[in-house]
Amino acid sequence: MFGGMGNMGNMAGMMKKVQKMQNEMKKMQDELKRKTVDVTAGGGAVKIVMNGEKQVQSLTIDPAAVDPEDVEMLQDLISAAFNEATKKVDEMMASEMGKLTSGLGLPPGLL
Repeated sequence: MFGGMGNMGNMAGMMKKVQKMQNEMKKMQDELKRKTVDVTAGGGAVKIVMNGEKQVQSLTIDPAAVDPEDVEMLQDLISAAFNEATKKVDEMMASEMGKLTSGLGLPPGLL
């Protein structure tokens, strides 16, 4: 008659774990907003600083890289730096998420 009560207790425990994880994820997201990655391209000709929300905080271009005869090269350097910064933010986020979910025993790719 009371066989289902054990399952309800397990469910309540699972809900507590999920709620705790949600709180930890919120905290992690807030921390990631403040973290930044620094990336350079072209031997330092272009530097981008990006935060954990993938917002560019600063873009620095060495004046020597500004050649009116070769604007395309500068565009390529900016694109390369931006793409690398985005990749680094993704890696940073994946690393932090891995720390958060490592104890849950979830299959890879579930979160």
